[in-house]
Amino acid sequence: MEPRTGERVRALEWTGEALRLLDQRRLPHETGWVEARSAAEVAAAIRDMVVRGAPAIGIAAAYGAALAVRAHAAGPAADWRPAFEAELRTLEAARPTAVNLAWALARMRRRLDAALVAGEDPAAALETEARAIHDEDVAANRRMGALGAARLGGRCAVLTHCNTGALATGGWGTALGVIRSAHAAGLIERVYADETRPWLQGARLTAWELVQEGIPVSLLADGAAAWLLRQGGVRWVIVGADRIAANGDVANKIGTYALALAARRHGVGFMVVAPVSTLDPATPDGAAIPVETRAAGELLACGGSPVAPAGAGAWNPVFDVTPADLVDVLVTEAGVVERPDRARLAALLRAAQAGE
Repeated sequence: MEPRTGERVRALEWTGEALRLLDQRRLPHETGWVEARSAAEVAAAIRDMVVRGAPAIGIAAAYGAALAVRAHAAGPAADWRPAFEAELRTLEAARPTAVNLAWALARMRRRLDAALVAGEDPAAALETEARAIHDEDVAANRRMGALGAARLGGRCAVLTHCNTGALATGGWGTALGVIRSAHAAGLIERVYADETRPWLQGARLTAWELVQEGIPVSLLADGAAAWLLRQGGVRWVIVGADRIAANGDVANKIGTYALALAARRHGVGFMVVAPVSTLDPATPDGAAIPVETRAAGELLACGGSPVAPAGAGAWNPVFDVTPADLVDVLVTEAGVVERPDRARLAALLRAAQAGE
């Protein structure tokens, strides 16, 4: 599969027989691919951070479901459906916070049900659906890029956190897609990228993507962000999301909440960019969002080398929740919402569903 026009970076590609995943653990110094030929291998790649970013995780899971039905669909569905569902439960458990994963698998289940009723080939139906999810994500990212860039209010510097680009999505990116689109329109003076401990997605991935695209980027330690905002010159903090609750609370990479607080204190706009699939109307507010906690070793070491004394413990939540009242603008492919709250998000979802 050739890269789509205007994209030098891609995280995953479907070969027709397997899912190829750019191994993001090896970037920026090595470029290597992992090939997944089963749902279990896709789940392992999601769990082990070969692929990460909520939209990319959802797309990978969709292809995993396609691989699962290909492996099991022989004879009456009653005979193989339990094994297929077990594979999907393994995929669902790989990363619990990103709602796109559950959303994509629910969509694949619905498509399978429809295929069985219609007497279609289940494997062909699910492969086509996974490709559609992938293509729709790229189109949504392009739309969000244009909508978000139009809200910047002129040429400016921006700050972003974690990685929300082509590596985290089907292509182009969410928050980084806005930055790509804004740069193409001459609106970006400089991008400041938090390093994003402990996996250093900002240092290893965001900075790498921006260098590939020729977009000026400066890396900063996570703890320097508030001081940077106090200096002036940064007009927007632009971030993605892994789940947005019904009331507008936003789960995203740990450190996002601190950025939102600092942005509000210093009069800097705070923009969240996420596809409609990231909105979770079944989760009433941020308190109900499951926040994944990962192994202490990820925090106690960096690049495999210990950075803390033996015997020290660690608390390693990999997401936090930003209250909706700290979000100035939510950008989705279905439209832009200022000061998102329960009523405005419900209206957005109704409009999105009506447009399907």
